[in-house]
Amino acid sequence: MADSASQVLLGSGLTVLSQPLMYVKVLVQVGYEPLPPTLGRNIFGRQVYQLPGLFAYAKHIVKVDGRVGLFKGLTPRLCSSAIGTVVHSKVLQRYQDAEQAEPGANKKEHVSSLEQVLKETSREMVARSAATLITHPFHVITLRCMVQFIGRETKYRYRAWGQLWGAVGLIPRLLGDILSLWLCNMLAYLINTYALENGVSMAEMKSYSQAVTGFFASMLTYPFVLVSNLMAVNNCGLAGGLLPYAPSYSSWLDCWSQLHKEGNMSRGNSLFFRKVPAGKRYVWEERRFR
Repeated sequence: MADSASQVLLGSGLTVLSQPLMYVKVLVQVGYEPLPPTLGRNIFGRQVYQLPGLFAYAKHIVKVDGRVGLFKGLTPRLCSSAIGTVVHSKVLQRYQDAEQAEPGANKKEHVSSLEQVLKETSREMVARSAATLITHPFHVITLRCMVQFIGRETKYRYRAWGQLWGAVGLIPRLLGDILSLWLCNMLAYLINTYALENGVSMAEMKSYSQAVTGFFASMLTYPFVLVSNLMAVNNCGLAGGLLPYAPSYSSWLDCWSQLHKEGNMSRGNSLFFRKVPAGKRYVWEERRFR
């Protein structure tokens, strides 16, 4: 119980700290560009036209809504984080209790490192999926609260809880989480088994390469995050989910297909050194590129 409480407190603190970053990222993902490109320098020192980065974008939000504006959507996100943490820990605890209750649980059997990775990853997948399923409505509300900034809506009204559970980005979100988890853990296992000199335990493996492989896994599965977030706000009655920012997607696969055709599969992935989209012009009236 104490562990769950400490995890909730830690998760809540991290959620508050990361809220401005997520807020800016979501608005960029939708395609909202309130500031025109400016002449700057890229990482190689060459002069290029760039889009405003995280700090310039956040400064614009503060100018419009004040510092409190950076934390729009924080309440449902905190609910999602707290509930998700509890569900995740409860599911893993059930696995541990069931394992200890098995006959001969105290006898130590030799288990290969690969079997251990597969076992722990499978359990983690179930725990994360359960947490995602239960907290998804709060995630949708969070995104829609943030997107209200575009049309200056003051109160988000959702039709029904059933709509939040429906085709609003749940499937790509689950797929992205599962793929990211398996890619991260399997890459970590391969690196520590074949790239390092000595074999290592599961705990040591995590300390060596979990962060690195997690980064690459998140990069590879980012399109699932983008599609999920866009589907969560698409055609929901808010300006940010309607034309000219987004057409009405028939499904998440339709959204994926259109983003792929437009070359926007990585939109919002980076909030620094943002390049102007090739072949597109900035439309000041619409605050976007087309």
